[in-house]
Amino acid sequence: MFAAIEGTALAQALRSSRWVYAGVNAAHIFAVALLVGSVVPLNLRLLGVWRGISREAVVRVLAPVAASGLALALLTGPLLFSVRAREYSGVGFLQLKLAFIAVAVLSTLALCRAHGFLLRDAPRARLVGHAILSMVCWLGALVCGRLIAFAGD
Repeated sequence: MFAAIEGTALAQALRSSRWVYAGVNAAHIFAVALLVGSVVPLNLRLLGVWRGISREAVVRVLAPVAASGLALALLTGPLLFSVRAREYSGVGFLQLKLAFIAVAVLSTLALCRAHGFLLRDAPRARLVGHAILSMVCWLGALVCGRLIAFAGD
């Protein structure tokens, strides 16, 4: 299966064009910057930092930015994977990164389903627990993503 992924026209195009691959890689880095750069301050607000700014205002601004970053990362990540799918499929850091992402996304979806997008009625303990889990997951995914490059060393 992974050999078939590497053999697709898209994967071959990425491998053969330094500039296209570099563009996809840059887009992935931009996506991660949007995502983590939004999630960290959002979670800090859920933890009680910047109490002078309403939680709703922070959520309204940062949640769509984080979602945009996630969407772009979900588009570019598989493209980067396709170039060396056989090698990457066995990298433990990639598997851990994907687990962190899954937990973070599912936790956020569960929180929003239970308390609405703006989290108006969410109990403080639930927000704090979610914020801690989210920070661990997204920062863990960030670190694991970077460590993928060094997995073979």
